[in-house]
Amino acid sequence: MAAADLSFANSPLAHAAAAAPPASKRDVRLDFFRGVAMFIILFAHTPGNWFTSWIPARWGFSDATEMFVFCSGMASAIAFGATFDRAGMLLGSARVVYRVWQVYWAHVGLFFATVALVVFFTDLDVNTKNYWGNLNLWMLFVEGKNWENPNILFSFMTLQWVPNLFDILPMYMVILVMMPAVMLLQRAHFGLVVAASVVMWLFAQRSLTEALGLPYLNFTAEPWVGDDDWQRRWFLNPFGWQLVFFTGFAFMRGWIPKPPVKMWLIAAAALIVLANIPLSNIGVREFGFEWARQWRVDNPQWFSKTDFGVLRYVQFLALAYLGWVIAGDKGDRIRAGTSALGRAWAPMLAIILKVGQQSLAVFVVSIIVGRLNGFLLDIIGRDIWTMVGINFFGMALLVITAYGAGWFKAQPWRAKRPG
Repeated sequence: MAAADLSFANSPLAHAAAAAPPASKRDVRLDFFRGVAMFIILFAHTPGNWFTSWIPARWGFSDATEMFVFCSGMASAIAFGATFDRAGMLLGSARVVYRVWQVYWAHVGLFFATVALVVFFTDLDVNTKNYWGNLNLWMLFVEGKNWENPNILFSFMTLQWVPNLFDILPMYMVILVMMPAVMLLQRAHFGLVVAASVVMWLFAQRSLTEALGLPYLNFTAEPWVGDDDWQRRWFLNPFGWQLVFFTGFAFMRGWIPKPPVKMWLIAAAALIVLANIPLSNIGVREFGFEWARQWRVDNPQWFSKTDFGVLRYVQFLALAYLGWVIAGDKGDRIRAGTSALGRAWAPMLAIILKVGQQSLAVFVVSIIVGRLNGFLLDIIGRDIWTMVGINFFGMALLVITAYGAGWFKAQPWRAKRPG
């Protein structure tokens, strides 16, 4: 027996095992926060949902959209950055184009599925609501084809018409298209990336460009109206929102070093988050700060969601830093522990991580489920227990979607190679 042990110890297999690095622990923070964002987005897109009154967006300027876009930037750095490093600019750009193609058809499918759903709800005639009218789809069903609007479906398919509620995926596509240029600029100098992103963001601030007489950078959402000042633009301006996307991208690529865990930084971030509360929806609604209400009316440019106002950025970075510190290295503090509480948390954590891993599929389904839940609440009523039940029903559908998408991506029907 001793001779056999000595023989194995001197074998190449043993040397290879000794030389192999220990298995790295997966960083769960990205999937965790994306998963949390998906549930918040579901609540926010359910009409008349009481849960929406207390989501994080009501406590400050930023909301789940920042979390989703920032995490998408981080995920893109992992998914596409390595391709640019390994395969070069051409193939890296090709992979980005392929992802844009996937997101485009997700956008198209989401729109037509939602339209079919709201038309079905309206035709049921169980109440007086016109659900497709609530989504401002009059031009699709009423105005039809005329000289001002020659082809509404062509306008939609070419992203010239971006209907209400359907801005986030087009915004994401435009930002993805910017990625090859960002990679090229970084090869020259990271300062060029920062300069390009900041300048683009500045030209996307409507109040600033109007004050300086400069062109405002955003797409029109209803091209048949003309390029007038009152023309509706994309609700989520990609030239503004790219700032938070490429911030997450730069952090994950290592272009920006991770911030140190210092008490003064934690205190400063907490102060920024707490200072937002009086000016937030909660501050006005619950604490009755009339001065804050007036300030919001007089200064919408500082927290504009369309153009991604600077206070949204500052508050989100402070909140993200606190979340990063609380989660711990690689998310150790949100993992299941050895305590009874930790063991009870483990199944819930696994569910949130799975939802975060399948964020595109879950997001698309969440928009449709949000409409469905709003309709059910209109029919059943909005008492507290009905509201809780409908929200949990919607969350369950997102979880089923996440596990289903993960199962299909694993391609279990493929024959496994013999080990």
